[in-house]
Amino acid sequence: MSQRVDVEAPDNAGPDDVAGRLCHGRVVFVGSGLSSADQLTRAGLRALSSATMLVTTPELREMLDEAGVEVPDKDATRFVGDLPDVARFVVEAAGDDQSVARFVRGDPLLEGNIADEVSAYIDADLMLDIVPGVPSLTSVTTLAGVSFPGQSVQLISLPYRAKTAEIPAAGSLAVGCYSSQAAMVARAAVEAGRTPDEDVLITFHGGTLRQHSEMSTIGTLMGKKSPIEPGDDRVSIVFGKASHRPEGMNWYESKPLFGWQVLVPLTRDRNEELIERLSLHGAHCTEVPTIDVEPPRNAAQLDRAIRGLVDGHYQWVIFTSVNAVRAVAAKVAEYGLDARSLSGLQIAAVGDGTREYLSTWGLIPDLAPTDVHTVAGLAAEFPAYDDIVDPMNSVLVPRAEIATEPLSEGLAELGWEVDDVTAYRTVRASPPPAPIREAIKSGDFDAVVFTSSTTVRNLIGIAGKPHAATMVAAIGPATAVTCEEHGLDVAVISGAPGQIELADSLAYGARRRAKALVEAGKPVKRPSQRRRRRTNKS
Repeated sequence: MSQRVDVEAPDNAGPDDVAGRLCHGRVVFVGSGLSSADQLTRAGLRALSSATMLVTTPELREMLDEAGVEVPDKDATRFVGDLPDVARFVVEAAGDDQSVARFVRGDPLLEGNIADEVSAYIDADLMLDIVPGVPSLTSVTTLAGVSFPGQSVQLISLPYRAKTAEIPAAGSLAVGCYSSQAAMVARAAVEAGRTPDEDVLITFHGGTLRQHSEMSTIGTLMGKKSPIEPGDDRVSIVFGKASHRPEGMNWYESKPLFGWQVLVPLTRDRNEELIERLSLHGAHCTEVPTIDVEPPRNAAQLDRAIRGLVDGHYQWVIFTSVNAVRAVAAKVAEYGLDARSLSGLQIAAVGDGTREYLSTWGLIPDLAPTDVHTVAGLAAEFPAYDDIVDPMNSVLVPRAEIATEPLSEGLAELGWEVDDVTAYRTVRASPPPAPIREAIKSGDFDAVVFTSSTTVRNLIGIAGKPHAATMVAAIGPATAVTCEEHGLDVAVISGAPGQIELADSLAYGARRRAKALVEAGKPVKRPSQRRRRRTNKS
């Protein structure tokens, strides 16, 4: 049953006074994931996007920016290290009718040490919300493949200043602590009755691309040969039966591209699928733009073509790339028109990306074979001109400065009159920052994925040739040929010309490479690690 609450105002209070009593600022604590914004809950994303001020740490702000999470801009962000009294600042900010998001790592109450702040906000009569986060302790054990089926388990998360730990004498246990506390935790385990030879599983750098887990013993953690060096890094230590993982459970660190640094030369076409798929295989991607798109030097030809589209002078318009769609859409908008001006036209598209981008403009192509990824392939699928069925035989092909002869010649043979129009120019992008150029040349990248011949030529032109140790993956045979013409040894050629297929092919190549190293009795190291070892030897 709901209860009615009447808010009384003094007899002399005006409307603004009553509103002030009813409307307060808001503070919402949002818990992050372990090391990625991917683990944010929907409630957390909503709270961050609706906030007018963000109070967090530089590292967590960078995590949000890298993931493209909608948050207050940097002018409305304050870092806790710069605030002498965080609670006082937030109270004053929220008192000005701000909605303040306090973004903390892990779960706010379990790991965020926020009790004093919460008390201050309650005393200030602020609206308060706490959005739970994924605790780092449970995240790390999951990422390490630790399972607790049918077992009682205790979870202990030690704060930074903890000098002691209460460890149970038996049973499965997971302890999250700082590396400087590991020896103390081991001593506490022995004092509680556990034996020094009891096995433990240690996970370092949990949730990052440097994560690695190894078996040890309680006694080893107490001695000088402990694998844990004192410091401020968090580690996870699993005691008891759960420390022995079933075979194959080390799923995270076993991803084929785990820890790999992959260079992705970009065009203006979208590469979200490629980046996301590589990340799912465990890679960290660095994107380098290689192409800039500019208007044609003389726009008169494109202007005439757009007027012809609007006036119904064409039977078909063929888009061979996302850039072609962008160029036509921009020119149509200059005339104050939108996609409806193309009604009555038949539309063809080359490639999945082009088809998907057309859909964002509200257009569905009449011809876009899913298994066709080249202009020559589209020409082979294109219908012949029929003077009885087709009211006209004119086709518009907006394109880059580079001509599309296979398409134009193929359509002409089918009886169509092709108007080949330059809609945009592609030029080399500016060189990437010096540290990236140096990393490319020195072999700090484990792999590079090329999505076209243009990306090969332009990357080498603006940043130099990738190191010989870097694994080269090409989206198809034509791109592979261009790589070889520029002195690159191609290790992987995608079985189909798609972004997902390219990522999967690289992952398969990495797994095959690791298997070959094991069979040869060699340690499995990433290409960049083997390059550094050879450099050090020399």
